[in-house]
Amino acid sequence: MRTDTPQTIYRKDYTPPTYQVETVELGFDLDPDRTIVASRLVMVSNPESVGEGIELHGVNLQLVSLRMNGRTLYEGDYDISGGILRIPAAPDRVTLEIETLTSPVKNTTLSGLYVSNGNFFTQCEAEGFRSITYFPDRPDVMAKFTVMLRADKNRYPVLLSNGNLVEEGDLDDGRHFAKWEDPFKKPSYLFALVAAKLVCQEENFRLKDGRDALLQVWVEDGNLDKTDYAMQSLKNSIRWDEERFGLELDLDRFMIVAVSDFNMGAMENKGLNIFNTKFVLANPRVATDVDYAGIEAVVGHEYFHNWTGNRVTCRDWFQLSLKEGLTVFRDQEFSADMIGTDSGRAVTRIEQVRTLRQAQFPEDAGPMAHPVRPDSFVEINNFYTVTVYEKGAEVVRMYQTLLGRDGFRKGMDLYFERHDEQAVECDDFRAAMADANGRDLAQFERWYSQAGTPVVTASSRYDANAGAFALTLSQSCPATPGQPDKLPFHIPVAVGLLGADGKDIELTVDGKKAGATAVLELTEPSQTFQFTGVKQAPIPSILRDFSAPIVLDYPYTDEQLLHLFSHDSDPVNRWEAGQRLAMERLLAMTAAAGSGGQLALDDTFIDAMRKILVDESLDPAFRENALLLPSESMVAEQMDMVNPQAIHLARQSMRKAIGSTLRKEFHAQYEANQTPGDYSPDAISAGKRGLKNLALAYLSAAPDDAINMLAQGQFDRAGNMTDRVAALVSLIQSAAPGAADALERFYAEFDNEALVVDKWFAIQAAAPGADVAAVRALMKHPAFTLKNPNRARSLIFNFCNGNPAQFHAPDGSGYAFWAEQVKALDALNPQVASRLARSMDRWRRYAPALQAQMKNALEKVAGAGKLSNDVNEVVSKALTN
Repeated sequence: MRTDTPQTIYRKDYTPPTYQVETVELGFDLDPDRTIVASRLVMVSNPESVGEGIELHGVNLQLVSLRMNGRTLYEGDYDISGGILRIPAAPDRVTLEIETLTSPVKNTTLSGLYVSNGNFFTQCEAEGFRSITYFPDRPDVMAKFTVMLRADKNRYPVLLSNGNLVEEGDLDDGRHFAKWEDPFKKPSYLFALVAAKLVCQEENFRLKDGRDALLQVWVEDGNLDKTDYAMQSLKNSIRWDEERFGLELDLDRFMIVAVSDFNMGAMENKGLNIFNTKFVLANPRVATDVDYAGIEAVVGHEYFHNWTGNRVTCRDWFQLSLKEGLTVFRDQEFSADMIGTDSGRAVTRIEQVRTLRQAQFPEDAGPMAHPVRPDSFVEINNFYTVTVYEKGAEVVRMYQTLLGRDGFRKGMDLYFERHDEQAVECDDFRAAMADANGRDLAQFERWYSQAGTPVVTASSRYDANAGAFALTLSQSCPATPGQPDKLPFHIPVAVGLLGADGKDIELTVDGKKAGATAVLELTEPSQTFQFTGVKQAPIPSILRDFSAPIVLDYPYTDEQLLHLFSHDSDPVNRWEAGQRLAMERLLAMTAAAGSGGQLALDDTFIDAMRKILVDESLDPAFRENALLLPSESMVAEQMDMVNPQAIHLARQSMRKAIGSTLRKEFHAQYEANQTPGDYSPDAISAGKRGLKNLALAYLSAAPDDAINMLAQGQFDRAGNMTDRVAALVSLIQSAAPGAADALERFYAEFDNEALVVDKWFAIQAAAPGADVAAVRALMKHPAFTLKNPNRARSLIFNFCNGNPAQFHAPDGSGYAFWAEQVKALDALNPQVASRLARSMDRWRRYAPALQAQMKNALEKVAGAGKLSNDVNEVVSKALTN
C-alpha cells in the first residue's frame, strides 16, 4: 500500500473493534478483468469497544452498492477516506450488503485476489482481504464464512474455498458454481479461494477418532507426478499432531494448492492451504534433498497452523509470533521426530542455530531490530521476519527447556482449553504455560518485549582441594533502536562438564543432582552456580543444544575447543567448538588478507578437521555440518569494519588449504558415501549425499584435471537433482573447462521446469565471477521476469545477499544495481521489494568508501518519489537508525 504520509501504528494504541461480525456470506462472480464481489455481513456492536459506528477496510475497490438492514446508503450516510469506509450512525445489530468491483488481472502485488497463469488465487494475510471487499479486516474480528463461487466452467473447472463443500452444480451460459461452508469462526486473513484448471492427488485418511478425511493436493496439469512427497508429509503431519499434542483435523477435507506466483512459502487458510510450488513439487529428477526437507517442514508448518493460528489466532498483528513462533517450533519438532534418531535431531538443531546466526542475530543488531512482539510498525508485511518466526520459535523452545516436554504439553492443553476460537495475545500463551506448571514466568515476558541478542559472559574457577567448580554467568543486551537499556532476561543455560577423558561428569549443582546436563536459570545480572564432587579440573560445555538464543562469551583456549570438538557428548556444542575454531582462523586470515599479509592455516586445525572427517562412528550429516565453515556473512558479523573482499579471499584460501591437505581423505569419503540404487530423500541417504558433495566441494577448492573430471563425471551420470546441482556448482566454483557447457546442458534439459530454472539462475548469481554485468545479462534471458517472486529471488536476491564479494564491488556497481531493482520491484510488488531493500540495512558497518556509496544508493531509493510503505519503512530506518 502507498500512502502520502506513512502512519506508525503502536501496540499501546490497540482498541477493540466497534462491531463484531457473526456471519459472512460472500458471492464471487469471477472474471479476470471485472470480478463482482457481493457480501452480506451480520454485525453486532461490541460492548468492549470505546468507539462508535462501523469501520470497514477497503483498498483499490469500486463500491457499487451498500445497504444496511435493507436500506440503500448514499454518500452522506457513509464516508470513505484513508482506506476506511465509516458508517457513523448504525444500530446495535445490522445486516450490511455490499457489492464491489475489482480487477484481479491487474493485481501484481499477489495480495488479495489475483490471477496467476490464467487462474484465480488469494493471499489475504496480513491485510489482503480489504482489497477483495469492504470488511473489518483485523484478526480479532472472527466470523463464520459461507462462500459461493461462480465462474466459467471450461476456464475454471475447479472452484475451492475454506471448509466443507456443501453444494455444486452448473449454471447457464457455460458457468458453474460451488458453495463452501466453514463451520469454525475465523478472521478474514484466513479466507481463501481458488478458481483454476487443476488436477489433484487425493486420498481418504483415517483419523484417530475413526473419521475419514479427504486429503487433496491440487497442481497444474503435468505436475501430478511431483505430489507424492507433499501428500505423505501431510499425512505424517496429521498423525504427528494427533500423537504429540492430541490435536485432530477438524474438517471433512484438507486441501493443498500449489501456485507459482506467490510472495511467501505458503499460507494456512482454514482447510485450503495455498503453497508456493517450491514447497509442494518434488521428484528425484527436479528436487534436491534440501527441497524435500523444505516440503516436509512447510507442509507440517501450515497444517499445524490449523490449531496454532486458526482455532486460536492473534488479537492483533503485534502478536504475530503467537502463531508463527509457536508453529515454527512445532514444525521443527515434527521434522526432528520424522528423522527419529538422536543424531538426526542434532543435525536439525544445528541447522536451526546456523539460521539464527546468519539471519536473526544480524537483524537483532541492525536498524530493523524489533522484539519478538513488536511495539510499532508502519507496514505489517515488514514484520514477517526471522525475529518473529525463528527467534519466536526459540522463545517457545525455552518454555519446553524450562518445563520439560510433559510440562510443555500441559501448558498447550490449557492454552487450547482456555482460548479455542479466540483471538489472544502472547501473554495468554505465557500464562497458560505458567499456570499449568505452577511456575512464575513473569520475567520471561522480556523475551517478547525486549529486542536484541543477549550476551552471556561466563567465567569459572576450580578448587581442587574442595572438588568444587564455580561457574559465574553475567548477562547484558546491547542497545537497539528505541530501547537503549534492557532488564535481565530469564535465560535457561544448559551446562555439562567434560573430564580429561572426554566423558561427561555427573553433576551436582547447588546441592542437587542433575545428571550429565544441568539447566541453570539465569535471571539476575550475574549469578554463580556451584558444582560439587568434581574430582578433576573440567572443561565446561556451556549452552548445550543451544538452550537460549544468546551470544556466549567464554575464554576457551584452543586446546579446550579441540577437546570439545573431539569429545563433547552434546552434538550441538561439539559442532559449536569447531565453528569457534574456524571463526578464529577466518578472522585472522581476513585481517591478513586486508593488509596484504600471508594467508596461512595451522596444521592443528586441519588435523582436527581430519579426525572428524574420517570418524565413521559419527553420522555423515553431522560430519558434513561440522566440516562446513562459517559463511562469509557470519564472518562479517564478527567484524567492527567489514571488508567483503578480504573475507572472501580468506574463506576461499582456507577451503583450498583444507581441500588440498586432506585430498586423500576427502576422496575416500567421496567414494564411501555413494548412494547407489533408486533415490530416497530419507535422512541417512541425504546425509551420505551431503558429506559426499561437501567432499567434492572441498576437492574443487583446490582443483586439477582429475578433480574437474570427477565433478564432470558426477554431473553427467547424476541420477538425482542433489548430485547434479552439487556437481554443477563445483564445476563453476573451480572454473572448470566444462562449466559453461554444463550450464547450457542443464538449462536445455530443464527449461520447462520452473523450479529448476530458478536453481539455474541462483547458481550463476552466487558464482565467484558473477559481477553486476553478468547479472544484468541474465536478466535479459527469456526465462527471467521480475513479476514472479521466485524468479526475482533466484537471481537478484541471490546476487545481493549470497555473493557479498561481488555485490560489494569497490566501484559501487552492486549498490546502483540494488537501487534500480528495489524501485522496479516496488512498482510491481512492494512486499518483495521491501525484502530486497533489507540487503542494505547494515551499511554502517562497512569500510568508509563502501559506506558512502551504500548511503548514496539508499538515498536514491528514498528520494525516488512515492514509495510503498513497505520499502519506505525499511529504507528510512536504515538511514536514521
